[in-house]
Amino acid sequence: MAKDSYLVGLIGAGVGPSLSPALHEREADRQGLRYVYRLIDIDVVGVPPEGVGELVRATRDLGFDGLNITHPCKQLVIEHLDALSPQAEALGAVNTVVFEADGRTVGHNTDVTGFAASFARGLRDASLESVVQLGAGGAGAAVAHATLTLGAERVTLVDALADRAVDLAGSLNRHFGAGRAVAATPDRLPQLLAGADGLVHATPTGMAAHPGLPLPAELLRPGLWVAEVVYRPLETELVRTARALGCAVLDGGGMAVFQAVDAFRLFTGREADSGRMLADIAELAGSVERNAV
Repeated sequence: MAKDSYLVGLIGAGVGPSLSPALHEREADRQGLRYVYRLIDIDVVGVPPEGVGELVRATRDLGFDGLNITHPCKQLVIEHLDALSPQAEALGAVNTVVFEADGRTVGHNTDVTGFAASFARGLRDASLESVVQLGAGGAGAAVAHATLTLGAERVTLVDALADRAVDLAGSLNRHFGAGRAVAATPDRLPQLLAGADGLVHATPTGMAAHPGLPLPAELLRPGLWVAEVVYRPLETELVRTARALGCAVLDGGGMAVFQAVDAFRLFTGREADSGRMLADIAELAGSVERNAV
């Protein structure tokens, strides 16, 4: 029989501002579920990122049904899990852990499907011949995978950690075919963006704790579409600047909602209403931003 009570959580650094608890709990309330979503901030509890396995074991033993995992633990958590979904294994990154009835811990990645669904909804006519992506970490792996799945001919990965971009490009090429992904250093951004169709941003820059632009504003231009992963705030400096320049822009809210829809299904076995949750995130983010003024 289906349960009607759930306890889930989010493990990561600086997760206090996350809107995930409200997104999940609002949808659960509408479906008549008792649903509690707890934040487990590793900075607050004093656990280093490498200690994520201890937190996974502790929450499982405390009766949690599952967890969302965010920066900087999406890759570190893998070695502490019993199994991975094919997508999470291909990516080498996990953002959702389900505790099964037998106690097994299974890692999934709903960032891929979340970004793909958001992109298809918000930038459906965007050209995907040449895409530049900033960031090759856990979120970067997911959105690059999604972008190639959507039909991008070539994704150029730019990361401050050169080896990370090279490793991700190699992994993507093994999955999608040689030459579909390449790594580049940040000093090549002017040349790369001059000939690109779009820019995907997948670093923490723009979050409340990491304000600012992830690249010089003069590299943006009309005709370049820009897809943001950061959703808190919904209007990051990158989104605001790109929109003012006439770029087609996708904020991070859609990805946050669609990955939550998939995580909700994994936790409960029930379908969430994405339309209601899109309205929720617009209301929640707007309220937060008004209160911050």
